Amino acid sequence: MQDKNDISGSTSFVLASKVKDYFLLTKFTLSFMVVFSSVISYLLAPNIRFDLIQVLLLFAGGMLVTGSANAINQVLEKDTDALMNRTAKRPIASGRMSATEGWSFAGIIGIAGIAIMYTFSIEAAWLSALSLVLYGFVYTPLKKINSTAVLVGAIPGALPCLIGWTASFSEGNANDWTGGWILFAIQFLWQFPHFWAIAWVAHKDYSAAGFKLLPSDKGPTKFTAIQTVMYSALMIPIGILPYMYHISGVLSMWIVLACNIMMVYMSVMLLLKMDIPSARRVMFSSYFYLMIVFLSLYADKY
Repeated sequence: MQDKNDISGSTSFVLASKVKDYFLLTKFTLSFMVVFSSVISYLLAPNIRFDLIQVLLLFAGGMLVTGSANAINQVLEKDTDALMNRTAKRPIASGRMSATEGWSFAGIIGIAGIAIMYTFSIEAAWLSALSLVLYGFVYTPLKKINSTAVLVGAIPGALPCLIGWTASFSEGNANDWTGGWILFAIQFLWQFPHFWAIAWVAHKDYSAAGFKLLPSDKGPTKFTAIQTVMYSALMIPIGILPYMYHISGVLSMWIVLACNIMMVYMSVMLLLKMDIPSARRVMFSSYFYLMIVFLSLYADKY
């Protein structure tokens, strides 16, 4: 006869495994980074002061919407995920979770997230829904068709900034979209060197799955590296706009400028060396870039 402690332990293990799978389905770490920029964009808006309840509510709504988009992505890509070493252990690709369960989970948390965004503003709710649809149903299937998928995917990837900004509209900011579009532009351009570096490092895996994510059909080439340098360079003038439009002060302008110059330098080194270690340095630098830039903007808010 099975011991009660064994049954309890077994039940706890199954529950813990299921919770872990749901976290994997939402790509929690990636979602956290995306929602981080949304929350900071909200706090950068005029008339907004830090309110823990509001911040936690916005964070929860953002995590639910982003998690839903990522869950849809994994349902639609279950077969290709199974072909790649880095994704083969995902819940649906590995068979631990059915596609039906994935769809149900995505639908429930997506609706819940949009409903939370509606409590902030109708604009934030509509933009959240748009972001979810673009990522889940446009960008995801386009990845196998054409490399313009990166351009399309950069739109929902940057929309969290605009969502966070418009979430402030309940505080009388409804006529001012400028700051939101500036923050959107920063995150939009950032995604190109960031994602092309990832695609460079994981090129063999992506190619095996049939994904077309680099600018050149021939894979990691000088053309890809040049594009990475160009988009990194475009980030320099865009990075000055928060100061020019009185979103943040002069100190953060210099910090953002330094971060942009760093990204250009890393991208130029990729062009010169044309190897995976250089692409990996671009990738990791881009992770730090976003955190430093948005925190400095908030710390130096007007």
